[in-house]
Amino acid sequence: MNFEHLIQINDPTNPLVDSLTREQLWEGLVLRAEQPQLFVLGLDSCAILFREGDVMERELHYGQAVVRDRVTLDPHNSVRYDILPTAEHVGGSLTMAIEQPDAMQLFLRFTYSTTLPESENSTPDERQTQEIVKSAYRESDIDTVRLIRQYAHGRTGESPLH
Repeated sequence: MNFEHLIQINDPTNPLVDSLTREQLWEGLVLRAEQPQLFVLGLDSCAILFREGDVMERELHYGQAVVRDRVTLDPHNSVRYDILPTAEHVGGSLTMAIEQPDAMQLFLRFTYSTTLPESENSTPDERQTQEIVKSAYRESDIDTVRLIRQYAHGRTGESPLH
């Protein structure tokens, strides 16, 4: 299953939304890659096993489950997460890409590629499962943006963003 959606970061028509600079958004994406336990519910710990340049391999611990992934940073543009497949876990990828059509607007595009089947002939149960997964992704991504805003504006009691 492939899934993509866009979250508007800055809305020049809504003064109630705290704007972020591209740099603040980028720093938030890097923070999420380096300290995912601040963003991902149920994640107990993360160990960066290897880092070279803009690529890191991580080991994520969710209780007894361990997931390994590779994170590729395209500085100030995007972060790509590739889950390494194992006997227990299927592979997949997530890309978070910054889009800035003009000086006033800023968006974050989330693109998922999973091994969940998706076809015209899906059963109602399969379609319902796909919609539940898409909804969970969307909610998680909205939460990521909310947390980046909080860290950027120092409203969490700690501000890991500069």
